[in-house]
Amino acid sequence: MITILIGSMLIGITLGLLGSGGSAITVPILVYLVGHGAKESIAESMAIVGLISIAAAVPYANAKQIDWRSVACFGLPGMVGTFFGAWLGGLAAEALQLVVFGSVLLAAAYVMFRRSKGSGVTAGDTDGPIHRAPAWQVMLEGVVVGTVTGFVGVGGGFLIVPALVILGKLPMRLAIGTSLVIIIINAAVGFAKYEHFLLAHEMTVNWQTILVFTSVGIVGSIIGRKINARMNQQVLRTVFAGFLVLLGGFVIFHEGSKLVSTKTHTVTEINVNSMNDADFKISPHII
Repeated sequence: MITILIGSMLIGITLGLLGSGGSAITVPILVYLVGHGAKESIAESMAIVGLISIAAAVPYANAKQIDWRSVACFGLPGMVGTFFGAWLGGLAAEALQLVVFGSVLLAAAYVMFRRSKGSGVTAGDTDGPIHRAPAWQVMLEGVVVGTVTGFVGVGGGFLIVPALVILGKLPMRLAIGTSLVIIIINAAVGFAKYEHFLLAHEMTVNWQTILVFTSVGIVGSIIGRKINARMNQQVLRTVFAGFLVLLGGFVIFHEGSKLVSTKTHTVTEINVNSMNDADFKISPHII
């Protein structure tokens, strides 16, 4: 229980400090600290991220900081991508999912490094005419992000916010509020698909874990926002990006070695079976 409390508080504080990134550490905490299976952890992560995002989105909704046009253009196609990604995730080996997850962490680190240097953050914060990207381009981005979300169980805020800023030309605060609604939609679809898969294989999520992570995570996000007001956000993003590089590298190395070991074992079995078959066929001629 202590591990769950510490992990959920860390997730919430990260979300409060950075506005994203908390979901990126949810799956590793559930897999490596709590000890849940990869597929159960991905489903639980979607539930946790979705519920925390609901709480986080309320202030933005009250302040009318949600662009519903972008929700429709980005979020609804993202539902299709999330469903497809979750379907692929159900078929994929757990080690492969986690290797892809580690790669997503490295991508998140790259985006945060760029953002910490001021790249792509202020797009849309101008008083001139807004030239949004074509709707099809925003929709395609939504499908891609949704697929990643469904396959590896991240909220995708680190991908959604830059896309809304660059393609949708939204101010940063409006992009964050809008991304929270999109995360809720994607997480709900992904969780429903994964839970259906788990039940079909006589497994399910741990609801106690989800409730504890969500409750403590919401408290942590409030603490994180208060800390955020006193600290340099660019430094925070750079430090967290470095942490994601280490975490992503660990996940890729740890799970990648399993994939290589499994592949080697499979090839060895095939060769042994082939030799046995050959001996069986040759022996009658020798006799």
